[in-house]
Amino acid sequence: MIQRITSSRHYKWWNFWTIATGTFFSVIDHGSVLIALPGIESHFDASLESVQWVVVAYALVISVLLLPMGRLGDVIGRRRVYIIGTAIFVAGSLGATMAPSLGTLIAMRVLQGIGAGMVQGCGMGMMIAAFPDSERGKALGTHLSVVGMGAIVGPAVGGFLVAWLGWQSVFFINVPAGGLVLALSWLLLERGAGAGQYRRGQNVVFDWTGAAVSGLFLLVLLLVVGNGNGLGWKSPLVIVGGLAVVALIAVFVWWELRTRSPMLELRLFANRIFGLGVAAAWLSFFGSSAARFMMPFYLQRVLSYSPEQVGLMMIPPAICMVIIGPFSGRLSDRFGWQALTVIGATITATGAFILAFALQERSAVWFVIATMMMQSAGTGLFNSPNNSSILSVVDRSRYGVVSALTQLIRNSANVVSVAVSTMVVVSTMAAYGVEPKLEAVNPEVATAFVAGLRWAFLMLGSSLAVGAVISVYRAMGRRRPGGRPESGRTPAAGGAPGDD
Repeated sequence: MIQRITSSRHYKWWNFWTIATGTFFSVIDHGSVLIALPGIESHFDASLESVQWVVVAYALVISVLLLPMGRLGDVIGRRRVYIIGTAIFVAGSLGATMAPSLGTLIAMRVLQGIGAGMVQGCGMGMMIAAFPDSERGKALGTHLSVVGMGAIVGPAVGGFLVAWLGWQSVFFINVPAGGLVLALSWLLLERGAGAGQYRRGQNVVFDWTGAAVSGLFLLVLLLVVGNGNGLGWKSPLVIVGGLAVVALIAVFVWWELRTRSPMLELRLFANRIFGLGVAAAWLSFFGSSAARFMMPFYLQRVLSYSPEQVGLMMIPPAICMVIIGPFSGRLSDRFGWQALTVIGATITATGAFILAFALQERSAVWFVIATMMMQSAGTGLFNSPNNSSILSVVDRSRYGVVSALTQLIRNSANVVSVAVSTMVVVSTMAAYGVEPKLEAVNPEVATAFVAGLRWAFLMLGSSLAVGAVISVYRAMGRRRPGGRPESGRTPAAGGAPGDD
């Protein structure tokens, strides 16, 4: 039976749903753990600052490992790295379930993060490689829909598990779920060169130095950005950290341009479609991520809605992503990515500007939900075609590291977006004579908080507008005589010849 599945013309979808199952449970895990934090805080009698590392440590490890694990999968086989990562994640989940102390729980979350970094670094590249180039957008869009569904279901599942079985259950549920993914992966995922493994004789080595430098760079960057507001952007630690980031990225660029088998082929950025696509993607996530963080503060602490009500209000924007992602991906396969990326970036920017100029101290809730749906719709319209265009100029032998790069773009932009927007909001509150902390937001300081939100959305909208302009510029590239855009595939994208 397994042989019939792997040799059938529908195998690409068996491959897709095997990986999508892992993605779905991974997204649910993130939402569930957030719901479990108060229970963890009470169980270990710990401070909120300490308990937050249950989430922060996990996210940091994933971000640091995405690129190295994506490239490792390209070199030794994505299937191998994916399966080992799944096993590590399951082991970390079981350890977290039985953790006797908060320190042990955080250590197990680090172990989970290692496994998740391996899974996320290779999963998307392996999934896309199973589809022909003409269906790349369809695969990316459907995958985005799976992520959106996980984001909707996660908090609900977490709430149910914590209420009926305790906080440990949000970790234990990963054991049978991970076991299912592990079994499906072992049986169904493609082996050999098609799964990213180089053929013998190609003499490709893993760039350990590049992996170490990039990981250290990302770790320092995320720690600096994530703690800038708390420590103060002019504090010695933040300044030293910022200088270290600059030095590390310089070393990384220097090394990657000189090593024979780089972890990330930086010459790809000279390609207009790739380089500008990466820039537009980062600006898109930077411009839209903070809204999902800031607006719950506005809805709860200014309009006085309960957390449960706010949770329900966040569902319609997520549904927009679920519906529009696959639709946009299929359209990009048929008509190209150019118009969709421009329209999507423009819609997202328009939503931010509407909030910047029209948000009031007592805005109607339908207005808030509608503008957030507008932003989600724009992101859903933009993301799949843009990622498809980036991958269109990359050799299949590098799908792992480049698909990991697209995820790293999202993660880093989310962190920077929240940090910078928070800085803008609290600085504006301070200018109004209000305590510069989001925890201080209440209806009595609504004027100062909303003024800060407007400035933040003006900044975010401007970045999205720049992303839209970049999308217009890259869409105006040279075209082939038949009217279809040039793929722009370059030798620098290379890797294993003949893998296409």
